[in-house]
Amino acid sequence: MALKIIWSPRALDNFQNVIAYLEESWDEQVIRTFVKRTEKIIKIVAEHPEIFRLVSKKRQIREAVITKHNLLIYKATDTHILLLAIFDTRQHPRRKRIF
Repeated sequence: MALKIIWSPRALDNFQNVIAYLEESWDEQVIRTFVKRTEKIIKIVAEHPEIFRLVSKKRQIREAVITKHNLLIYKATDTHILLLAIFDTRQHPRRKRIF
């Protein structure tokens, strides 16, 4: 059974920012591909939350690759998945430590 997905305000803002960037720089097909890929990854996370790489054992935070430039950062509990952020891999890795 798939767990409930909860978007944090930060993750939702990150997602909207990626879409806005794609609208400025790319065409509709690229946007659709990104959205479909994100939806696919979220579905996999909801059904198999432990399948992706654990980045903080203490805080139980994981990351899933959406594209080569975007990671989905999330935390799984027994009842739901909390989407923490969509991280742009072109940023300095230290910026991920805030999760």
